[in-house]
Amino acid sequence: MFFADTINGSFELAILVKLLLAALAGAAIGLEREKHGRPAGLRTHLLVALGACLITVVSEAFHLKYAALDGTSSMRLDPARVAAQIVVGIGFLGAGVIIKEGASVRGLTTAASLWLVAGLGMAFGMGLFVPGVMATALALLSLIFLKKLEPVINKDRYLDIAVTAANRSGLQDELEELFAERHLRITDIRSHIDLQHGEITFEYILTQHRRRMGRELTEAVMLLEGVRKIRYH
Repeated sequence: MFFADTINGSFELAILVKLLLAALAGAAIGLEREKHGRPAGLRTHLLVALGACLITVVSEAFHLKYAALDGTSSMRLDPARVAAQIVVGIGFLGAGVIIKEGASVRGLTTAASLWLVAGLGMAFGMGLFVPGVMATALALLSLIFLKKLEPVINKDRYLDIAVTAANRSGLQDELEELFAERHLRITDIRSHIDLQHGEITFEYILTQHRRRMGRELTEAVMLLEGVRKIRYH
């Protein structure tokens, strides 16, 4: 049965199964996020899936309750409208787990998993048991097994580095020559001058494919004349 409205002739049993399956699907994906120390973990994902399922069931109930109204009634029902607001509302929750730190952004996968479990809750709420189970399995496979491919993927690594030094000519050229020797690409640059203390600060966002380079680069920058402070992450 594609849409399961009743189980053994019981609406209540069907709703209970829907809620349980939605909770299990949300918990399974939330557990994977919890293991990786993400802010939205087991309980958050479970509640999102369960809430989405309940809202979907309630939106169906509106239609069942008022389906007898004829065309002359002023009441117009659209069960899909209530469910559509789940997709909009979950965006605010997902935005709350996204954190930007310099050039890096964290939390996108967790935000996507929250959006997904909302969809799983809606699927189980509509009685789409087979698609819901299939989507849950695919989500778990992508979260668990695709993560193991990350070390072998040739991806850009970003580094934010700020160098404060005595304000002298040629410093910027020396820094950029140092970066070029290590095949580092400059993605962005900012600078400001402290006239009171005679200092200049350069803030770079660097990228390369090979490996992390913060410690090695810092040791090289320290050898430049007049460098007083280095900060990187």
